[in-house]
Amino acid sequence: MEKKRLVLISLLLLSISVALSQNSAQKGILKPAELKTLIPPNYFFAGKTPTVQLRNSAGVRFSNDKLVLVALVDTGGYSTAIQEKYQGLFITESPIKIEDSELKPGAYGFGFTQGKLLIMDVGANDLLSVAAHHDENLQRAVPLKIIEQEGGYRLYAGKNFVTIKQ
Repeated sequence: MEKKRLVLISLLLLSISVALSQNSAQKGILKPAELKTLIPPNYFFAGKTPTVQLRNSAGVRFSNDKLVLVALVDTGGYSTAIQEKYQGLFITESPIKIEDSELKPGAYGFGFTQGKLLIMDVGANDLLSVAAHHDENLQRAVPLKIIEQEGGYRLYAGKNFVTIKQ
């Protein structure tokens, strides 16, 4: 009788651990279904709240469950000066490195312009600027995507990219 109870308890614990592991979030590049629940429909930047382009969004979940989210926004209502440098939202829950520059947790605007990635605070003030790389070998360039690479991730805008690491 004691042996049966021990087997039943073991099976119960095993099924609980399997259920919990299936519900835990996957590390790495976020799937479209996850992005749908995480990316906001609008994003406040420089006094406006433009529509976010969910179809042009990407994200990463790091091993500590912290996220980085990026998405393009519709910049039609902004001045030309802001449109030239602002393309989308950039949210990070943990400190990250973009190329060799540190970025603290926060909500930012970003844009790829003149061969660089520019990160701005929500008031459109420049905070960080790093040189972007150009990938001529990229088969299918899209407006925005993240791919995994050894030791980090590449954030692409077309064929231009920067490396992100936690």
